[in-house]
Amino acid sequence: MHRNALLGGAAAIAVAWAAAPAVAQETINLTVATGHPEVFLWVKHIKETFIPTVDAELAKAGDVKIDWTQGYGGTIVKLGSEVEAFQQGIIDVGQMSGVFNPATMGLLNLTYAMPFGPADARGVTAAVEAALTETEGALAKLEEATGVVYIGGGIAIDDYNIASTRELTKIADMNGVKLGGAGPNLAWLAGTGAVGVQGSYVSFYNDIKTGVYDGNIGWMTANVPAKLYEVAPNWNLTHFGAMYIGGMGVSKQQWDTFSDGTKAAFRAAAAAYTKAYFDEQEARYDAAKKTLVEAGGKLVEFDPAERTAWIKALPNPTAAWIKAAEARGEPVRPVLEAYRDRLKATGFAFERDYLAE
Repeated sequence: MHRNALLGGAAAIAVAWAAAPAVAQETINLTVATGHPEVFLWVKHIKETFIPTVDAELAKAGDVKIDWTQGYGGTIVKLGSEVEAFQQGIIDVGQMSGVFNPATMGLLNLTYAMPFGPADARGVTAAVEAALTETEGALAKLEEATGVVYIGGGIAIDDYNIASTRELTKIADMNGVKLGGAGPNLAWLAGTGAVGVQGSYVSFYNDIKTGVYDGNIGWMTANVPAKLYEVAPNWNLTHFGAMYIGGMGVSKQQWDTFSDGTKAAFRAAAAAYTKAYFDEQEARYDAAKKTLVEAGGKLVEFDPAERTAWIKALPNPTAAWIKAAEARGEPVRPVLEAYRDRLKATGFAFERDYLAE
């Protein structure tokens, strides 16, 4: 009798547990968008690596799920209007890049202020992120100016060079040549006689084809997929170096609502994004160079002595950048010094020490 009562009680408890509602899963609606299309690796891996990794990390705990709205290639946010889109709540997750948002994310353009640097994109990114995180107030100032939290996911582009309709082997060849480029890299042309024109990969092909300009400042793994060798077949090896273009960001308004576990999932996804990006970029580089040559493009060596003369004669791009950044209240000099010193520790020294001038 007593045993039956115990069994009955146990059964009642089991029924009660079965009938109890499961722990509610929170669904967060987030919009992620970019101005560039998916043909570019930094966009491709948001979709293929970042988002799936966030979802997989959150699934381990099972208490949070993201309902993603995705828009690439300017369908939700136009190139250069990312900060405003974050601030207006149009997007919640995206890339923080200073190239097209210099007024508020200009701190992230530090490598553009120190051209003719190393070609190692992975190493450049590691040095930049170390400089940003180790310099007191750097990321806090960025967050204050934009309302966006930098969560990692830094990336850099492979070695910048010049594509053009004619060969460029010395400084005199550049006189009068019009070259498209983003704002920060047009300063590299000062003193060469070349004319910089604001542009981007969204418009480079048609602008070169129609004669708006004669070529572009760019990098192999973007120029080749964009088939710019069809309109600017000469790949002139000026070796400006790999350039850090930013990382992943989340609207502070959204970030502050995330649990610690959700924040950790996003940071893990940012790290996975960086690795996947560089793994594919490095794998693509040699294939892109092969495609360029096979499609009729030509690798043109820029005379090393002419390159040295160019570096020495260039109006110091770091000085101008520091002045503008300090006017925004950013701790730029210690960031640049940390970046330079981190590269030096890995074996790279700039041919010209911009910061010593």
